[in-house]
Order: sequence, then C-alpha cells, then structure tokens
Amino acid sequence: MFDAAIIGSGVVGSLIARELTKYDVKVCILEKENDVAMGASKANSGIVHAGFDAKPGSLKAKLNVEGCRLMPSLCKNLGVKYKNNGSLVIAFDEEQAKHINELYERGKKNGVRNMDILDKSAVHELEPNLSENVICALYAKDAGIVCPYGLCIAAAGNALDNGAELFLNFEVSSISRDSGVYTISSQKGDSITAKYVINCAGLYSDVIASMVGDNEINVHPRAGEYMILDKDCMSMCSRTIFRTPTKAGKGILISPTVDGNIILGPTSEEKNDKEDKSTTPEGLELVAKQTLENMPDMPLRNVITSFTGLRSVGNTGDFIIKKSADNFITLAGIESPGLTASPAIAKYVLRLLQKHFGFSAVKNPTFNGKRKAYFKFSEMSQAQKNRIIKENPDFGTIICRCEGISKGEIIEALTVNPPANDVDGVKRRTRSGMGRCQGGFCSTAIVEIIASIKGMAFEQVTKFGKESIITFEKTK
Repeated sequence: MFDAAIIGSGVVGSLIARELTKYDVKVCILEKENDVAMGASKANSGIVHAGFDAKPGSLKAKLNVEGCRLMPSLCKNLGVKYKNNGSLVIAFDEEQAKHINELYERGKKNGVRNMDILDKSAVHELEPNLSENVICALYAKDAGIVCPYGLCIAAAGNALDNGAELFLNFEVSSISRDSGVYTISSQKGDSITAKYVINCAGLYSDVIASMVGDNEINVHPRAGEYMILDKDCMSMCSRTIFRTPTKAGKGILISPTVDGNIILGPTSEEKNDKEDKSTTPEGLELVAKQTLENMPDMPLRNVITSFTGLRSVGNTGDFIIKKSADNFITLAGIESPGLTASPAIAKYVLRLLQKHFGFSAVKNPTFNGKRKAYFKFSEMSQAQKNRIIKENPDFGTIICRCEGISKGEIIEALTVNPPANDVDGVKRRTRSGMGRCQGGFCSTAIVEIIASIKGMAFEQVTKFGKESIITFEKTK
C-alpha cells in the first residue's frame, strides 16, 4: 500500500511527487500514457510569467508570483535549462497603453518586482525588430523561459530517484474507498491502494473527481496552435513578446526558447474534444498574421514544425485546488500560468495535506533534491568530446545530425529515471528529431537503439505508446 497516490504525471503532479518524497512515505504516480509530460506539459509556450496578469487575491496571482521566484533555483537543482530573459507586453495604440498601465498596477498589487513601462524608443532599443507601430510596453524583468517537458521529466525523475514509483499506461477506471484506504483500478484490471490521493489528471481531473462523488468540477480544453522556427532565427528577439491581452487570452506571443529556437503562438479556441490536437490552416494563418504585425521581418519561411496544445480550463476562472473527498485533493483548471506556478502549487498542496488532511510524516533523511542534467555532447569542447569518446565510443556516433545528438545520449535517455520508452520520449530528453529535418534522417537509427536497449522487436517500438505504430512489417 502507498501513503499517497498522484494521478497524472504532468509538471504539477511530478513536482508534488518530488515534494512528498522529502518525507519518509511511499509515493506513486499513475499515468495513463506511455511517458510523463504527455499532456499540457509537453505542448505549451515554456514561459515563466512574472505575475502581473492574474486577478489580485486569486490563487493564480499568489502562486504565479511565488512560482516565478522559485523557478531559477529549482531548475538549477534539477539540471533543467532556464533563462531569465524578461518579457514585454506591447501596445499599438492609446487604448492598449491604458491597459498596460492597468497591468502594471495589478502587478504591483500581486507583489511583482522589477517592472517598468517603456516608451517607444526604449522598447525598440531592447527589441529593434519590433514593429514601428509599437508605442510603449510593460517590461517585466523577472520573467523567464524554461523547457516545460524538461522540467516535468526532471521533476518526475528526481521523485523516482528519491523512492517514488511510476506506473505508466495506468488509465484510471474506478476509485473506491474502504476502511480509510483508496483502491484505484485501471482499465487493464490492475490496481493500487493508497491512504491519500492527489488528482492531477489535467483535462480529465473532473472525470477522476466524479469517481469519488465530486461533480462540481467542470473542465474543457482550450486549443492553442504554435509554430517553431529554426535556430537560424534566434537573433530576431531576446525577450518574450506579448500583445496586450484580451478576454480571449494573451494573443500570439513571440519568444526564444531555452534551446535557441523561436516559438510563435498560441491561438485560443474553446473545444469539447479532449483529445483533438490537430492544427488548422485558419489557426496557423492567425499565428502568422499576428506575428508579422508584431515583427514584420520575422522569416516565417523558416518554420520547421507546428503543433497544438490543449489547456485545461476550469469553471471558476481560477486554479481549482480543493477537497473532493476525505484524503482526496483535486487540482483542476491549471491553465496558464500553471507551468510558472507549478513549484508553488506543489508546496501549497503539501501545506494543505499537513494542515487540513492530517498528513504527518518524518523528513526523509536520504532525500536528494539535486539531479544531474542530461548529457549534452554537442555543447562540449573538442577536448572534452575526445575524452568522453575514449571512455565510451557510443558518444562518438552521431545519430541526430541536426542537433548533434550521439548514440550515448540516446542510451542515457533510455536508462535514466524516468526512462524513455518510445521515439518521442527520446526526443523530449535529447532533442533528437527536433532539428531542421524533424527526424527525417535519424528516426530509423533511434528505433533500432530503442529496440536493442529495451529488448524489443523493431516492429514493437512506437512513436508515443499505445497504437502509434511506426513499422508494420519487414519488407526485406
């Protein structure tokens, strides 16, 4: 039996698991997919928001500001790329300029530090590629960028390194409680028992809550379409560029990523289908149109991929963190700024467990909150590369030419907690397949390595688990 079971291994669930392993308790994470970070945590902007946007007094405001302050040290401890690049909210007319002043005042109420309102010349001095029609901007110096799936993978891995257990392909079908113990069963028929349950199931958090009689929660997906530009475009901007927000959201942003690409998006479309991640011509056209309004010289011919992320939108306008039943906490509607707030959310849930749910445990004397970063062969000096290749020849075989990823790095991704089990899992850990050719040259070699390390047939290796078959049969 486990002391605590966490349903969902997105960045929030994974950081809660890590927080709980600071104590001498048995913790497990239940995930319906073939890997962690398979929901909103793998498909978002990767922005660490300063905290001026949320309504003062809301959970979003409080946890955003706290999470922003926690993020740099957390990423350092977990070996995750983070950059404090700052953000600009740009205005094109006097009405938008008025709104920017309101955001500035709201930010001060929320406790955001290091904000300024810049005039036209100061804005263009910072970001010379912005449209000449921009008249002013709100500059938040504490904003940053992070790899969202990298943070999730590292948090889950650190939790596992400290004793947590991860059950993949565990889609919860029923939950029952007897004598103070929950039994959580999967569609495959296996089950686990736990005293406490923390529901971090994202778009399905309402479904999970209803299994214990809580029917007050309603979440629906909001689709956001993105485009990614090649690293050749990295000089176009240094900071995250937001448009003045509307009721529909923050509009199309332009931002560097921690890996040197440029990300454009997202759109904002309310949906009913919780699995529909398709892109649309209309959505991508809107991304392109607003991008060029912000930066007319953005070279959209260098787009290398596009994707859609689904945000979990709740029915309260704020993060939902509540008691659904005895010893059962539900987190729902953790939309933007959920990534930024995630470190603070984990600590908030721990405080709830201790104060209102009777959670009591001694500190884990062996807890180690630090984690080694994934090996980056391409970032090493030539002398370092030669030394590593001498120690392990696998690092001398380059598999992904676009990103310079070696066979040794791919093997590491398949063996370090939480180990990758499919092609996309390797991709998220190493960036193999994320370059200009988008896996056109390296995918076959990666499949061969996965099959060898996992003891699988070539045909059994999938793109992202379940029915995502890559190879149907041999032809020769």
